Amino acid sequence: MKAIVSNQYGGPEHLKLAEVAMPKPKDDQVLVRVYAASVNSADYRLLSGLVPRLMGFGMFRPNNKIMGADIAGHVEAVGKKVTKFRVGDEVFGDISTAFGGFAEYACAREAVLVKKPVNLTFEQTAAVPMAAVTALQGLRKGGIQPGDDVAIVGASGGVGTFAVQIAKALGAEVTAISSTKKMEGLRTLGADHVIDYTREDFTRIGQRYDLILAVNGYRPLIEYRRALKPQGRYVMVGGEGNQIFEAMVKGPLVSRRGGQTVMNLFASPNAGDLAFVKDLIEAGKVTPVIDRTYPLANTAEAVRHVGTGHAAGKVVIRVKETL
Repeated sequence: MKAIVSNQYGGPEHLKLAEVAMPKPKDDQVLVRVYAASVNSADYRLLSGLVPRLMGFGMFRPNNKIMGADIAGHVEAVGKKVTKFRVGDEVFGDISTAFGGFAEYACAREAVLVKKPVNLTFEQTAAVPMAAVTALQGLRKGGIQPGDDVAIVGASGGVGTFAVQIAKALGAEVTAISSTKKMEGLRTLGADHVIDYTREDFTRIGQRYDLILAVNGYRPLIEYRRALKPQGRYVMVGGEGNQIFEAMVKGPLVSRRGGQTVMNLFASPNAGDLAFVKDLIEAGKVTPVIDRTYPLANTAEAVRHVGTGHAAGKVVIRVKETL
């Protein structure tokens, strides 16, 4: 089969199209014929080497040479212990426990897959798993309640576009914070208010929120706290360096004092959460936003684009040309 392979750490230039052996499903796995996959910021970070080394993905070179977490396709074969799926079922899921999605076929544990939404194409479906579940888990960790004033920072990215829609579906009043050219798209997604961070500092306009979900947060913690209500909650999703340090180290100290709560989310694949999002999609309350679509051979370019941090929504890989 064809797959995108990386034999060393570094940048997207190390991602190459190659012919590799087709994987064989274990007893609790299914073999999926991948029609589409999508790129997440995790794919870009895995190439760097630092985080993967710390997480046991390989000290000198990647243990998993085929990246890609989000897949959508149909079941080609099933292991003997598989009971949920049959050959021919259309499925999707986050397979980041083992990766392997940037390929024509991928093996996945039965437990991480869900049947595909009936109202989406495979390309749209592939955009959903990691980003949508991350958004849902972040909002839930922040204790979202109907009527809450919720601010989504980084609202136009993959996680952010899902967070805006899911927060609305859960009954919140949503403020989406992003850049100028993405304002109208966020209104279309249902945001009640939009703030252009290039023109206005949302932490200084006097509005306070019950929950701030900061996707790849870029501000010091003290500034976010200024925009929280006295009992408000802040959840950081992603981010780099100082943002991670502050949320993990200073967050518990702030939270122990009572009042505001500071949290850091480490999202994980969860079929139950994915099924919840699927129900919202089929009810017409959530739809994936796709920035660009690339053929499998151009996956390196797709990962590079995601790495810039400027994608408006999700970047999708078309693995099978005719869907």
